[in-house]
Amino acid sequence: MNEVNAARELPSSVLRSVRRLTQRRGRDLAGEFLAEGRQAVREALAADGVVTQVIVADPDRHADLLENVGVPVWQGSEAAMRQLSDTVTPQGIVAVCRQPKVGWEAFGDARLLVICAQVRDPGNAGTVIRCADAFGADGVILTTGSVEVWNPKTVRSSVGSLFHLPILTGIDLTEAVDRVHAMGMQVLAADGDGQPLDLLAASGGLAKPSVWLMGNEAWGLPAGDAALADQVVAIPMWGAAESLNLSSAAAICLYQTASAQRR
Repeated sequence: MNEVNAARELPSSVLRSVRRLTQRRGRDLAGEFLAEGRQAVREALAADGVVTQVIVADPDRHADLLENVGVPVWQGSEAAMRQLSDTVTPQGIVAVCRQPKVGWEAFGDARLLVICAQVRDPGNAGTVIRCADAFGADGVILTTGSVEVWNPKTVRSSVGSLFHLPILTGIDLTEAVDRVHAMGMQVLAADGDGQPLDLLAASGGLAKPSVWLMGNEAWGLPAGDAALADQVVAIPMWGAAESLNLSSAAAICLYQTASAQRR
């Protein structure tokens, strides 16, 4: 690591300030959040202007990430790293990141979006974001009542994908549906009682600009929410499983739609 980016001992004042970001109130006040682990920090550093500082337990171990980063790099003790982690075994590197400001203009040319309606499990939300990224979606919308996207578990389960695509939060579901309809996109509600996904794909119905509306983990999509969609779509299952979890369903729907749009 060159001298400019040599890690300096973490001051207690910086630790106190960064530790506030482990709580939602602190994140809201600062407009920042924490990204923990090599993969998340790598993706955060690759996103221009997102990272404000990095805290690391062993700078030599992560020298490839920290060279020429252009932000302060602090070396923290194991005790300090535990204070900044919500995992049993801290991963030894944390980036302090600015919360991006995302508006509807980010979706101007979108062909594939996901709306998560009151998705409250951070692991599911992060995995849906990761799936959206993997299959080339143009963004994710988390409606009012959904988990905070900067929650450490959401950030961790996205495995860096939240740095790759715009995520709009705190939007009323009806407003979101109205907006994407005005953009010329069809809204497809994923639910067990609907047209089979494979038949819709075979008919060419997935080739249009599409938005997938995914419901809550526990109760799915209430009838009123599903009624906002243009079509209700079910994933056919031929085995004995009762249902799929949210992230698995999102992966299948996004893959099928992305494939149809690329033919």
